[in-house]
Amino acid sequence: MPLDFTAIDFETANSSNASACAVGLVRVRNGQVVTTAGWLIQPPPGHGEFFELNTRIHGICAEDVADAASWSEQLIDLIAFVGDDVLVAHNAGFDMAVLKRACAVTGDELPAYRYACSLQIARKVYDLPSYRLPFVAAEAGFAEFAHHNAVADALACAHVVIDAARRGQNDSIDDLAEANAVRVSQIAVTDAPARTVFAA
Repeated sequence: MPLDFTAIDFETANSSNASACAVGLVRVRNGQVVTTAGWLIQPPPGHGEFFELNTRIHGICAEDVADAASWSEQLIDLIAFVGDDVLVAHNAGFDMAVLKRACAVTGDELPAYRYACSLQIARKVYDLPSYRLPFVAAEAGFAEFAHHNAVADALACAHVVIDAARRGQNDSIDDLAEANAVRVSQIAVTDAPARTVFAA
């Protein structure tokens, strides 16, 4: 199955979409997971306060990210990992908002990534009482993962998309989206920020 994409998941320090504190990335080639990566992030300036609710959800606190790379520093590695892939996330609107808002705060340039939402896909492919990631991932055969760990969530998302494509015999994200009447959107980067980050 020639299905290629990168699944992505962010965790945030507080209610601000700019407060990224962890990212998980999973590369899929030919319908198989081939590489995973993830790291902690020091949230952008002015967005680094950790709310108790968020820490209770993902277990990350301010001390954990004290020595982590800044948003701008880690963005280089994120861009290098993703390359030209279509991004997929569960509730992609949230994760794309994190990318856009954090870059807006730091002045970093964000590639105009194309992206799809595994939540929207799951609602078309599965008949479930809940479409929260643990329920959907279990239906896709990927159960018992550490929910709200960024890498684990990205991996679960990847398995959902792989399973949905397998069921529909779709060989690309575009085919999968079209077959299920789901949009493949694109991040709008019309306002060029002050500083550009290039992948090393």
